[in-house]
Amino acid sequence: MNSTRFEPTENFGFNFDNSYTQLPDSLFQKILPTKVKQPALAIFNSALAETLGLNADALIQKGTDYLAGNKIFSHASPIAQAYAGHQFGGFNVLGDGRAILLGEHISPHQQRVDVQLKGAGRTAYSRSGDGRAALGPMLREYIISEAMHALRIPTTRSLAVVYTGETVFRDDAYPGAVLTRIASSHIRVGTFQYAAAINDISALKALADYTIQRHFTHIATEKNPYAAMLADVINSQAKLIAQWMHIGFIHGVMNTDNMSICGETIDYGPCAFMNQYDPKTVFSSIDHQGRYAYANQAPIAHWNLFRFAESLLPLLHENEDEAINIAQNLLAEFPNQFLSAWLNGMRNKLGLYSQEAEDMKLAEDLLMHMQKTKSDFTNTFRALGTAAINTMPIYQDAGFQQWLKDWQARLQRQPEDSAMVQQLMQASNPAVIPRNHLVEEALDAAVNTNDMWPLQALLLALSRPYDTTPLTEKFTAVPSLNQQYKTFCGT
Repeated sequence: MNSTRFEPTENFGFNFDNSYTQLPDSLFQKILPTKVKQPALAIFNSALAETLGLNADALIQKGTDYLAGNKIFSHASPIAQAYAGHQFGGFNVLGDGRAILLGEHISPHQQRVDVQLKGAGRTAYSRSGDGRAALGPMLREYIISEAMHALRIPTTRSLAVVYTGETVFRDDAYPGAVLTRIASSHIRVGTFQYAAAINDISALKALADYTIQRHFTHIATEKNPYAAMLADVINSQAKLIAQWMHIGFIHGVMNTDNMSICGETIDYGPCAFMNQYDPKTVFSSIDHQGRYAYANQAPIAHWNLFRFAESLLPLLHENEDEAINIAQNLLAEFPNQFLSAWLNGMRNKLGLYSQEAEDMKLAEDLLMHMQKTKSDFTNTFRALGTAAINTMPIYQDAGFQQWLKDWQARLQRQPEDSAMVQQLMQASNPAVIPRNHLVEEALDAAVNTNDMWPLQALLLALSRPYDTTPLTEKFTAVPSLNQQYKTFCGT
């Protein structure tokens, strides 16, 4: 471990605890961030800071060295976490190769969150990596994670991005940066896989007990709390993936090390939002087989949960056959849980307050017409029930015309009036999402010309995705290149 460089902390408002360091040493490495050459604040999330009870003004004025890792906040205990993961189906032992967890902040409302520096230097898990991060991918995570929060999707969040004054080398030379990420925790499916892989049952049990205490206190007294935890994780993942599907979000790299136990979206690498509706949509440049395509996200989540259950088998029951039986019974619930969450969300998007047996077909038929006419996913849902739908290509399709009649007849069979229907639909269908071309435009300006105004303007638009106030066409127009867009993981 590097020499300690704790210094008296300004009145930043951080209240650090370090409960994760009480776990077995095999699950983490104590290490300090590597100092950077010339830190400077690129962007700071004052709204998030206020939510966490932090002193935003002090952090903006005097906190850059701390957010870069050059100084350590008082009472923080920096570590890199060990984990493993199935990456595109292949198992690897991994860990925080470029991220360092400073500790857990306890807010004035007793909310416990992880504070992590991403791009903070090499760790024991870096393998051949340099432990650094480029400015573009860190700003990208800031944009997308804040957009997801505004869209009411469970997510990690971004507190700040700091320039390092150094260059990182990937396919080219890029300016370096450090992102401060806030999460309910960074415990992943891969964290449990790691404990199972090193065949340390005591470490596995300690991790499970800690996770229950931190995230699932309501099940602590269950007869089999480990089975109850598995059930809760299965349910929360079913709901999360359904929410992704409702907004056309494609994570892009659903490896097991990128699945959070607490049900938050984490690790915004080659993620993107769909324009034209196509269930086979893939944006990631490395996903050549479409493993993590839009329509595959629920099956992949289910597959990942099987890996989680496998890791828990020694805790589920002392008899392996019985443990497998418990796991299989719980995992069998995922498809119905996902389908229920997806259908409930689709009912909201269609303005349906009640439930009818044919609602599934109604939703699926709309998606079929959207795919056939290459209609924009976000704008089509937003336009339903308004005059705007009449100007869209999907409106010219005879099949869609019949669908409209069926939908309107369905609306007539519920007591809610048209105003209530529109209210529900506007609250469920965003007008603005992080359009891929807008994200790239903002990043290009920030990285190549040091112009942060396009990024700030985009963030402002994204902060009110369901606002009924008309936005400029810039933020709602469909790009001409559409699905040809490719994303990269940024590592």
